[in-house]
Amino acid sequence: MPPTSSQLLLSPAELSYLHSSLSLTPPIRPDGRTTTQFRPLVAESGIIPSANGSARVCFSDGTEAIAGVKAEVEKSQWRPGSTEQSLQVDEDGGDDEAGQAGTQGTGENSWISMSIEVPGFRDDDALPVFLSAMLTEALLADGKLKDRLWINRRFHWKLYIDILLLSAPLSYPLPLLSLTTHLALLSARLPKLKSEGDEDPLFDDDWEASTYLYPRDTKGACLDRPPITLLVIAVGPNFVFDPSKEELAVAEAVIALSAGTSDASTLNKNLRLLSIRTIDPPSRLTPLGIPDALSSAATGSAPLPPDEQLAAREGTDEHGVWNPPRGGMKRAVLAQIIKAVIEPGGVAQEVMDGLMHVEV
Repeated sequence: MPPTSSQLLLSPAELSYLHSSLSLTPPIRPDGRTTTQFRPLVAESGIIPSANGSARVCFSDGTEAIAGVKAEVEKSQWRPGSTEQSLQVDEDGGDDEAGQAGTQGTGENSWISMSIEVPGFRDDDALPVFLSAMLTEALLADGKLKDRLWINRRFHWKLYIDILLLSAPLSYPLPLLSLTTHLALLSARLPKLKSEGDEDPLFDDDWEASTYLYPRDTKGACLDRPPITLLVIAVGPNFVFDPSKEELAVAEAVIALSAGTSDASTLNKNLRLLSIRTIDPPSRLTPLGIPDALSSAATGSAPLPPDEQLAAREGTDEHGVWNPPRGGMKRAVLAQIIKAVIEPGGVAQEVMDGLMHVEV
């Protein structure tokens, strides 16, 4: 995991206490939340008038992010095989209809660009680049967003997603940035297309006639939703969603899961797993505890050389003495996490439904 801030200063005794608390059944979190409960947040959309879509999300710990979505018309570069579906429509005599709908063509990954700015980090530092790659991966794996950017065989929309983390990251900012991007894309609108076929695109000046990037029905309910990326840690047989900085310090494994809707016709009742990534846990950098059997102060013997002391420490597993975890999570725990994310009424569905209450 790329470093988010200075290392959390916790003693081996505090780390052991946190790890033991999270390993209980049910686990006891430092802030009293349940395993699937997110931190309280404040969210709003439409905060940037000049953007096609925008949103602001602020967590209860003070971390805050703003996302803006800007769409620009670009000329498409022809590639062999890129317009086969459109050409088939033209042969059937439906050229005008194809130009109006704008859904007969397939989009390209390069039509979506994302940039993330984190205070104290350069644009090419590991943390912003890694976060941008994970969020972009989920949008492209969804497969539906880039196709909506197709105008005709000659032009397409270029979508720029800019995310600004306003405060220093007190924890790993992936969930905050994902929720902010999700809400900004929900509120994004595109001007109504007036031209037909492969003409130069001409749009309606009336913004009230614009259409949402993610379509809605006549009652205003979303027929499709952007994907979300959730951060999960595993501690023993338990897993915890939206971990705090203290919980990340004792995590045995950290994974990021992206979930999205499976079919627009199902009205978002079914979700599917889009991507999953393992993240290097920061717990491996924490100081290890020294058991009494190896403590020169407790035994009164001369301390061992550093190499021998490290080898002896690796061979002990004394209960209550902190030892930085190594390895990953068990397959059974990973299966439980995936089920908790994508099942009907699961964590991803609950988060998406909560964001739907934000007025766009």
